Amino acid sequence: MDISKKIAELKQEPGFRENVGMILVHNGVVRAWSRKDGAKVGRVKIQVDQDKVEAIRSEFEARPGIFRVVAQANSGEYMAGDDLLFLIVAGDIRENVKPALSDLLDRIKSEAVTKQELAE
Repeated sequence: MDISKKIAELKQEPGFRENVGMILVHNGVVRAWSRKDGAKVGRVKIQVDQDKVEAIRSEFEARPGIFRVVAQANSGEYMAGDDLLFLIVAGDIRENVKPALSDLLDRIKSEAVTKQELAE
């Protein structure tokens, strides 16, 4: 996903100017080490339940103060530094947008994504 392009598209949507005062972005990438024990990670295998991602995205877009939620979660095999997960949350004020992005990230990672870390 080209984040700058996607944000430019969001800014053209009807209602954007009247409803958005903040946009937060998450760009998750593959780490070269395991969060669990610090061991070296050469690649990861990711499986995404896209229907679950969409259900969660829709749920968060319906929250008060949230104008638009964009979520792209990639499945496949990736190397350190590769992009895995893009999230964009556009809404009215930080009290609504910040927790929405945090909760969205946690829900997608825990409910819709499975990851297998491989040494090489």
